[in-house]
Amino acid sequence: MLVQQEEQITRLRRVFHACEEQQRGHVALVTGAVGSGKTSLLESFGEWTAGSRGQVMSATGSRAERGLHLGVVRQLFHSARLAPEAAAHVEKLLRDATSAVPLPEVGGEASDGDRAWAPLLHGLFTTLIDLTANGPLVLLVDDVHHADPASLHCLLYVTRRLRHARIMVVFAEASTLRPPHPLFRAELLSQPHFSRISLPPLTVDAVARLVEGAVDDADTRRTAEHYVRMTGGNPLLTRALLDERAGSEGSDHDLPSVGDAFDQAVLGCLYRHEPGVRRVAQALAVLDRPASTELLGHLLDVMPATTVPAVRVLRTSGLMESDQLRHSRILHSILADMSADERRGLHQRAAEVLHDRGAEASVVAEHLVAAGSTVAGWRVPVLQDAAGHALSSGRPDVAAACLRLLASAPVDERQRTATTEMLVNARWQLNPLTVNGQLTELVQTARDAGWSTDASLSAVPYLLWQGRVDEAAEAVSGFSADEEQAPATPGRLRIMQLLVSLSHPDHLASVRQTPATWSRAAGAPTTVSPLLQAVTVLGTALTPTADNDTVPTAEQILQRHHTDDGALGLLTAPLLALLWAGRSDQAAVWGDVLLDRPVVQHAPGWRAVIRAIRAEAALRVGDLPGAEHHARAALEDMPAPAWGVAIAGPLSTLIASATESGRFAEADRWLAHPTPPGMFRTPLGLHYLAARGRHHLAVRRPHAATTDLRRCGELMRTWGIDAAGLVPWRLELARVQLSVGNKTQAMQLLQEQLRVPHGVDDRTRGRTLRLLATTAAHDHRRKLLSEAVNLLQSSGDRLELVRALGDTGQTLQRAGDSARARLLVRRAYQLAQDCGASVLAQRLIRREPGSGLPAYPAAAELQEPDDGLSDAERRVAALAAHGHTNRQISSKLFITVSTVEQHLTRVYRKLDVKRRTDLPSRLVVYAETLADETQSATS
Repeated sequence: MLVQQEEQITRLRRVFHACEEQQRGHVALVTGAVGSGKTSLLESFGEWTAGSRGQVMSATGSRAERGLHLGVVRQLFHSARLAPEAAAHVEKLLRDATSAVPLPEVGGEASDGDRAWAPLLHGLFTTLIDLTANGPLVLLVDDVHHADPASLHCLLYVTRRLRHARIMVVFAEASTLRPPHPLFRAELLSQPHFSRISLPPLTVDAVARLVEGAVDDADTRRTAEHYVRMTGGNPLLTRALLDERAGSEGSDHDLPSVGDAFDQAVLGCLYRHEPGVRRVAQALAVLDRPASTELLGHLLDVMPATTVPAVRVLRTSGLMESDQLRHSRILHSILADMSADERRGLHQRAAEVLHDRGAEASVVAEHLVAAGSTVAGWRVPVLQDAAGHALSSGRPDVAAACLRLLASAPVDERQRTATTEMLVNARWQLNPLTVNGQLTELVQTARDAGWSTDASLSAVPYLLWQGRVDEAAEAVSGFSADEEQAPATPGRLRIMQLLVSLSHPDHLASVRQTPATWSRAAGAPTTVSPLLQAVTVLGTALTPTADNDTVPTAEQILQRHHTDDGALGLLTAPLLALLWAGRSDQAAVWGDVLLDRPVVQHAPGWRAVIRAIRAEAALRVGDLPGAEHHARAALEDMPAPAWGVAIAGPLSTLIASATESGRFAEADRWLAHPTPPGMFRTPLGLHYLAARGRHHLAVRRPHAATTDLRRCGELMRTWGIDAAGLVPWRLELARVQLSVGNKTQAMQLLQEQLRVPHGVDDRTRGRTLRLLATTAAHDHRRKLLSEAVNLLQSSGDRLELVRALGDTGQTLQRAGDSARARLLVRRAYQLAQDCGASVLAQRLIRREPGSGLPAYPAAAELQEPDDGLSDAERRVAALAAHGHTNRQISSKLFITVSTVEQHLTRVYRKLDVKRRTDLPSRLVVYAETLADETQSATS
């Protein structure tokens, strides 16, 4: 790798020419970090010299051969093309030198031993002079810092006599902790014809030249900048990254796995240095944070000053930046090279040193966990504090690791119970199946204490999740606070009472039926517990009244706490409240916000719950592919057996999504999935019953559908929870009655649905009016359908909007307005395709008045460009390019304003524009077609 070495090569060539022309020798010292390209520079210069009427002799020092007497000198002369007589003479001189008295210190004062070596030194120098007869002679010695003392003595003898000799000596040395031969180096630097050549780190421009692609290309530049950040410009490490990049571009499985080259390069740098450098690097890797030389000294149990040279060497090599290792890959390479005992020992020592220096509990605990040592003394409170901080920061994985160490710690009963509470909390967020043992222990402890401890309330949410509602109700009903408990205990008890009553409405009905005692907490100031506010707003969604503003309150809680790392569990309640209050579109938006938070990656339990809610929200806004995707992802995050009674959530969404998509066999497979018996006594169980009822109706089993839906109604009326956002059972039952021709019963159910006090959201009202229109006279039908279209458009349910538009088209056709009917059905067809409801789209085509041709314009009428836009995105972009506002586009395409904004964001990114005025003019033709169709259909 000779990139960025042009200047150094030029300097060496200039010296060579001066040596040739002026009959004068020269000494050059090439310095640089390990892996900086010194060897490449010497090899390149040697090849050039050989082609420029010069003769080259080369050798390389080695740490392993430092004790090999005259090893470097032998390499030099073996590399020369000596005549047989000269070679024999040199060999005799070297052989005789082995029996000579030991040399004095390299560069030291003369002694009798030095005079004994005079024949060898003079003979070798004479041989070198003879070699200059046909041109300059160049001696190249790489890694001179590893050369044996005898060879250095000989080389120093030569450098003193270069004034009138055509000999050029080039040494290369790497940065070391300390010069191994300080006197040799001092005399070398004092020579009159001496030059020092440094090899700096590679720049971004230099690395860009090595990366395939144009230097000024943006991608090439970004790659080069990334490589320099990782390597500090070290050529050896950079070459390793380039090799990995080349290997990853192929698909041949026989290639080395990506990462090996860089790992080996990092270790190559370290092992070419002294052990002290490697030891400091290991300490930095274990600490994994900025560390002063003082901290490193205490960690390694050495004087802090002794770590200063090692830090300097690591920085020069590009492995370290400022006070820490430069990149996580360097850190992992170093850790992988250490044995398990080495790592544990350093982690244990790091925990002790950091604790003594007053480091945060979470930092110290990290090393205690990695060391895996016995916990006692000061380690107990450190791990407890760290576990609590981890839970509040959204890191249940870290908390669980700390708490596992505490399991065997010698603590009192109160501390052990507190540890078990936190362990259940942490493990549930990772995998609810793993908490059974600790949960049983927690319940037994609470029962033995007469339900008077905090453990009684701590166990309630997890018991409810598993369907152990009787035990949860026993814990809440039997709880009696003692004088030593915190003032917040009454509020916590109220939360758990409400949680039992809402999740399993058969129990503690009196709590739910007296909303005055808790509903005011939803909109209370921030002094009220956020968890109480969250559970309360869920209660107002299930038991709506005229005084409760469920939707704004839920959004307020989400807005206030969505950036809190430890608030995922709290936020599922207002998210579910939005769904059950009929604002599925807002639930979808907030679900995406929460899923985009980095903290969800560490809590698969809560991530699965949020995805399940997001899936149901997608289903209710007509996004069938999105509903299936999120529901399947929820089951991947948390296995089905771990869901407990909440398995009804993702299963009901998958059943309904498959049914709406016409995949009935797939829906049957989801229905065959095992479910816990207690599931049907929960609000989520009603979702399941409704989804199963819709499936029964779709496969022409109206009697079975009626049974499920009537059961829904009986449960909701018994519980006093008759919110249509939960399950509009009357509407669904009316659909069944219409399918069997019982319009009178259907009309009664639909009118009753509309009369439910405070429990009918816009989506349910729109769906109800659409069905009611099928029972109304022709003149009243169009009015009902028009209102239904407006309500469904505002609520964001595109799938039900498709049905309403299709019904409107049919009504127009029967009134003799075939042209407007056809245009409206086209719009319905487009929406159905966007929703992934191909079966419904085909049904629209089959019943479209006229020829039965697809509702879309034929390809010959309108050629769609290959711009990467979906049909929905192109329609929005077309109207935006034509000058329509977001609200106007929303009205024309029967979608919400937020959906328009999302489509435009993706359009700008795909077309690489920043504003609507930059949209291509070719899109206007689509806008004109859409505008004509919409105007005609809705006028």
